[in-house]
Amino acid sequence: METARVLVAADKFKGSLTAVQVAERVTAGLRRIAPEVPVETLPVADGGDGTVAAAVAAGFERREARVTGPLGDPVTAAYALRDTTAVVEMAEASGLQHLPEGVFAPLTATTYGSGELLLAALEAGARTIVFGVGGSATTDGGVGMLAALGARFLDADGKPVGPGGGGLADLASADLAGLDPRLTGVDLILASDVDNPLTGPKGAPEVYGRQKGATEEDIAVLDAALAHYASVLGPDHARLPGAGAAGGIGYGALVALGARFRPGIEVMLDVLGFAPALARATLVITGEGSLDEQTLHGKAPAGVAAAARAAGIEVVAVCGRLALPPEALGRAGIRRAYALTELEPDPAVCMAEAGPLLERAAENIARDFLR
Repeated sequence: METARVLVAADKFKGSLTAVQVAERVTAGLRRIAPEVPVETLPVADGGDGTVAAAVAAGFERREARVTGPLGDPVTAAYALRDTTAVVEMAEASGLQHLPEGVFAPLTATTYGSGELLLAALEAGARTIVFGVGGSATTDGGVGMLAALGARFLDADGKPVGPGGGGLADLASADLAGLDPRLTGVDLILASDVDNPLTGPKGAPEVYGRQKGATEEDIAVLDAALAHYASVLGPDHARLPGAGAAGGIGYGALVALGARFRPGIEVMLDVLGFAPALARATLVITGEGSLDEQTLHGKAPAGVAAAARAAGIEVVAVCGRLALPPEALGRAGIRRAYALTELEPDPAVCMAEAGPLLERAAENIARDFLR
């Protein structure tokens, strides 16, 4: 019989455990039952929040920069660097986590800090930048990011338009000539798990605006403002997959920075060195907080399972809650899922006790697959 080797490649359990903590807890549970089985960990992310942390866990150097937060206040944001490859996570600069509880600014929140974070990566010598977009507090079409990189967006009086997506209603002209010239020598990869266009029924304001505090009226204002912005900068790019990612920052990167869109989990698996780790494994354990319909559309566990299935390696998953039937898991390449709610039915207790419960779930995996 082939000697078992386990690869733990799971995303975070949002609100309770980071991807690194998930890997540690799963490893601890496996070792209690099968101490002789080698376990390798590779925390993963799909371009959203947690992407920099996953890169650092894989050996990238963590760097920090002071940048402008979504409300205009300074925040400290991290990015990851290895040789000339940087992993930049827009949520670090412009994410919902920088908003005080209950405070939203759907019309004025800016991605200016994301542009400053890209500049920091350029200053550090990056020639390939994986730009993970997701978890944003913003719906400004990336106009703030582009302004930080040297572009100018003016109203009819020749004055800069106001911050956020709301200000774009006043846009009369855009001047991209001042964009940092170093950008032309960079391979900028837009890494996202969403493929929405910029505007319309599947666009950024309509699909994601409410979670950023937008009212129905705000959504209509933002959709019209972004459509106007696209008419000035280039309407064709507005329909491309990923243009609507992170409040339309995808559009800004595609139309003005020459970015190329790739599914976030595919990019991150490449960057993190997943293929060689997979080649050493006989069983892969993936997972995230909630395994549901969204998981199947480009989230980390689906990407891990697809790659493992292509290599003929068995995959099981851990999760906080499971909302997929066995046949849907099977189609995704996941043999079985172990949910914390099977061990503790109260969701609040599950969140609070996620670590110990995950160790117990991992013990069950070891009994079922390593014994």
